[in-house]
Amino acid sequence: MEKILVVDDSAVQAAQLKEILDDAYDITTAHTAEDGLRLASSEAFSLILLDVMMGEMSGFRMAQLLKADPETARVPVIFCTAKDSEDDTVAGLNIGADDYITKPFSVREVLARVRSVLRRTSAARAESESIRFEGLEIDLRRKVCTLDGKELQLTKKEFEILALLLSNRGVIFSREEILRRIWSDEVIVLDRTVDVNITRLRRKVGPYGEHIVTRLGYGYGFEA
Repeated sequence: MEKILVVDDSAVQAAQLKEILDDAYDITTAHTAEDGLRLASSEAFSLILLDVMMGEMSGFRMAQLLKADPETARVPVIFCTAKDSEDDTVAGLNIGADDYITKPFSVREVLARVRSVLRRTSAARAESESIRFEGLEIDLRRKVCTLDGKELQLTKKEFEILALLLSNRGVIFSREEILRRIWSDEVIVLDRTVDVNITRLRRKVGPYGEHIVTRLGYGYGFEA
């Protein structure tokens, strides 16, 4: 069952939304933007229904923070608010909201908009979680790489390097940039480490190894 986070400082409004959606979805509620952010960063939600006018932190500000965090940036947001001016709607959409419902809202409208956004974003998310080049495919969600349908035994670093190169075809990454992106949490890693991993990766991906190119003096990339 898909999980939805409802953030509204009105306990009555939050309860109303929970009642509308509870039969079809797993609903969690929060009554401040701060609590909403804490929940969104600790649990995986398929959608966030977010009030605009709240206490110290507005829904607009919470949405900005969600979109700025790579862990929550892809979670769709629907604003639910009594504010219904064109400027408010545009502001919400410019932040990255996926839809905008004004209060008072009907049960049918809430259900229809939630289903529409989930359907649209689920399809986009599924596509973005898989990277394919001919018979070589990476499933970013399951952390699996397959070659012509057969799973490859890649180390974590090999997988992350291949995902970086394959998702940015035609872009050359320097050793320093690869180290910064893939080994960001480690203190001392030698440039040679990248070369060793690239060599092993080329061997493991078989005929696709020739697509992992070296640009002397610049770095590595994946070219079709």
